[in-house]
Amino acid sequence: MKKIVLLALAAAGAAVARKKISEGRAEQALWAEATDAVTSNHN
Repeated sequence: MKKIVLLALAAAGAAVARKKISEGRAEQALWAEATDAVTSNHN
């Protein structure tokens, strides 16, 4: 029974970690877009 509980906890922890990584990447992409250098064609 303890093995099943540990396995469930490990799976839940992995799911939470994957979600946090995904959210971090999405936020990083938003910041990259927001702070992207603006190029000007006024030569």
